[in-house]
Amino acid sequence: MEVGPALSIVRFDGVSKYFRVHPGNQLLRDRLLRMVRRGDSADRFYALRDVSFSVEPGESVAFIGHNGAGKSTLLSLVAGLSPPDEGQVSVKGRVAVLLELGSGFHYDLTGVENVRLNASLLGMSRRRTDELFDRIVDFAGIGEYLHEPVRTYSMGMVLRLAFSVAFHLDAEVLIIDEVIAVGDLEFQRKCLDRILELQRSGRTLLFVSHSSYVVQQFCRRAVWLDHGRVKMDGSASDVLGAYQAAVT
Repeated sequence: MEVGPALSIVRFDGVSKYFRVHPGNQLLRDRLLRMVRRGDSADRFYALRDVSFSVEPGESVAFIGHNGAGKSTLLSLVAGLSPPDEGQVSVKGRVAVLLELGSGFHYDLTGVENVRLNASLLGMSRRRTDELFDRIVDFAGIGEYLHEPVRTYSMGMVLRLAFSVAFHLDAEVLIIDEVIAVGDLEFQRKCLDRILELQRSGRTLLFVSHSSYVVQQFCRRAVWLDHGRVKMDGSASDVLGAYQAAVT
C-alpha cells in the first residue's frame, strides 16, 4: 500500500530504528577498531528498517507479527517516545498511549490523588480533569478503595484506574498495545465498548495484538511486521490469513 497524502494523521517515510550491539569483553585493539568503525552497520540491530505507511484520520489499524518484529518500537515512534534514526515520522494531533499503564502512579497517594496526578502527567488540564473526574472514577469501578492509598490495591485495580484515565484523554490518536485484557470480564466488556465509542467519534486507533478476534473486531486494516520490515499491508482478513498461514 502506498504512503498516503499529506492529510494522513500518521505517516512513516523510510523509517528505520536501530540499537547499538554491545560486543561484551574484547581486547583493547578490537575496541579501538570498533571505535574507528562506528558507522559500520554490523554494530547495529535494526528494530525497524525502511518502514513506510500512512494512516488516515478515523482509521483503526492493527500491527501484527511475532515477538520482536518491531511492533512496540513502531508505536513508541508514533508516541514520540523516541526518534527515528533514519527516515521521517509525522503525527498530527495529540496521542494517548495505553502501553505501560500505571507507570506514573505514586503508591503512597490515594486513588483520587493519583487520578489527578496521572491525568496531569498525560497532559490533561486541571479543569478538564475536574470535568471528567466522575466519569473516570465510575469507569474504573473501584468503589470505596478510591480514597485508600494505591499501595493497598491489587494490580488489577491499579490497571483499571490507569486504563480509565488514559481512555478519557482528549486525543486524536489512541495507541493500544496488548492491554485489552485488564480486570474481570465485565471490565473488559466496558473497555471494548469504550473502544467502539471512540471509533464512532472518529478517533484514530492503532492496535498491537496477538488476538485475531481483537484485530477482526476493531480493524479493517492490518500491517504485518517481520524482522522490522513491512511484510504485508492490506485488509485485516487478508493479512491475518497470510500471517497465520506462515506461522502454522
